[in-house]
Amino acid sequence: MKKSFIPAPAVLGMLGGGQLGRYFVMAAHELGYQVWVLDPDADSPAGRIADRHLCAAYDDAAAMAELAAGCSAVTTEFENVPAETLAILAEQVPVHPSAAAVSVCQDRIAEKTFLKKNGLPHGPFAEINTLEDLYAAPAHLFPGILKAARLGYDGKGQAVVNDRAAAEAAWLELGRVRCILEAKLPLDYEISVVLARGQDGRVKAFPSAENRHRNGILDVSIVPAWRVDQNAVCVTDNAGDVAEKLAGCLGYVGTLGVEFFVSHGQLVVNEMAPRPHNSGHYTIDACATNQFEQQVRALCGLPLGDSRAHSAAVMVNLLGDLWFDGCKQREPDWAALLAIPGLCLHLYGKQSPRVGRKMGHFTVIGDNAQQVFEGAMQARKVLGLPDA
Repeated sequence: MKKSFIPAPAVLGMLGGGQLGRYFVMAAHELGYQVWVLDPDADSPAGRIADRHLCAAYDDAAAMAELAAGCSAVTTEFENVPAETLAILAEQVPVHPSAAAVSVCQDRIAEKTFLKKNGLPHGPFAEINTLEDLYAAPAHLFPGILKAARLGYDGKGQAVVNDRAAAEAAWLELGRVRCILEAKLPLDYEISVVLARGQDGRVKAFPSAENRHRNGILDVSIVPAWRVDQNAVCVTDNAGDVAEKLAGCLGYVGTLGVEFFVSHGQLVVNEMAPRPHNSGHYTIDACATNQFEQQVRALCGLPLGDSRAHSAAVMVNLLGDLWFDGCKQREPDWAALLAIPGLCLHLYGKQSPRVGRKMGHFTVIGDNAQQVFEGAMQARKVLGLPDA
């Protein structure tokens, strides 16, 4: 791949205006770049701090033309941006990650087929297009999880199904859309790897995180993953190798998140996200170079930064539920939270809290992993959250 160096103060384009885009804008500004954001939400977190916000649909022809004409390179923070939009923009301006890479990540059937084709670890699955496909699926896929092939995230667009009758009901509930049926694997724990891959193919991976979920949404990420089985050190190391191979097979450029299940001590790729990842938020406070700065560096052909962690870290998501006491809306006690040593609070500037909506996160950092974890659990108690 030909490497293209884009010096500051060039204008960079961002498709998507959520919190991941917001942090990209902040990282780009720190390196002297300007950013234009394309997002249909007039009050998007990234659009509010960008140098320019193009408030339009992702497939709006006029907005795409304006973005291509005004930007030196374009990236995305949202895997469900139409791949066709990326392909159209790539005809006029460098786009990373590519439309081809994003199209694999935004379709669960394409994703699992890619893993199988490239010899990457994955669980048993079957493509479901019709009711007949469901009843022809192998018996070992039950109990399983039926997932819509596209647009699902944070546990949405999927259902646990114990048998074919339940799978049929779930498929009808999902609207008879293309789905994938995956065997429900026994889990030891879940980990993730966030890495950056440059235009020259060089890779910098951040330390693996142990992840805990609640109601299908990431709750806590722990780095180093010290609470997993002590025999699993090699598993977390191997996860970085698998993620790097995956990025190479995709021809990926940018920041990539790869989620893994560990089942019976074996790695299984669950999902990949063609963007910075929620479980990589700890890098903002615990690493010399965070995942968003790496995205800027990869996009602009700059050398990737140091991905080593200088501190142990525990990251906790803050959902909109915290803003409600029954039916009454309130503001959480941030002063009490910020009194906890080593705690870094990040709020995303979203104006309307909703149950299940990611409104921010906090990270507790320090030299001792056990003390950092205890500090994070203390912070959860301050907010009325249960232990993780």
